[in-house]
Amino acid sequence: MESGSPVTVVLADDHVIVRDGVRMVLESVADIEVVAEAGTAEDAARSVLGHKPEILVLDLNMPGEPSLDVIPRVLESSPDTKVIVLTMQSEPAFVRSALKAGASGYVVKHSAARDLVEAIRTAMKGETYINPTLGARLAASPSGAGPPDELTPREIEVLGLLAQGYMNPEVAERLVLSVRTVETHRANIQRKTGITSRAELIAYAKENDLEAV
Repeated sequence: MESGSPVTVVLADDHVIVRDGVRMVLESVADIEVVAEAGTAEDAARSVLGHKPEILVLDLNMPGEPSLDVIPRVLESSPDTKVIVLTMQSEPAFVRSALKAGASGYVVKHSAARDLVEAIRTAMKGETYINPTLGARLAASPSGAGPPDELTPREIEVLGLLAQGYMNPEVAERLVLSVRTVETHRANIQRKTGITSRAELIAYAKENDLEAV
């Protein structure tokens, strides 16, 4: 990057209103420029390939291919791009999963206005950014801890939507999956957790901070 040139950013989130808000935050800073937006992880990967930005701000929960699976591909196609995950999920296990995938920062959406610019500055210095409060939770949790009951990221996405009251067809539409696939994921969730009723699934999601993934 030439001295004085803006930090280029690709912004990926499936909610237009969220992208608009994040864009406003970023473009209020003189030396940050959003060069492209995307609504899926796959589109984000294509935008990175086309623009070679210095930063990809990537929502963790979008329709289609899981964001965590896309991060390594992004870094392979554009090694100089730093990935900052932006999510509602504050569970330490997901922070570890994102960092393991190659993310340089992890920002929770409710603190994005405060933390995102700092995360970009930190990533540009070659360092990793985690909000201090979340970092303390991460340090206090077992280092080997993963998602509860070995649920996969996709199963956790399905569980989170079920806990928010979505029915199987609505979950399928939101995640761009077939209803049969959602039913399979739900069966796997029930098998792994030993839970069968929707009420118990909701309680389980809340207990494990998964209802707003």
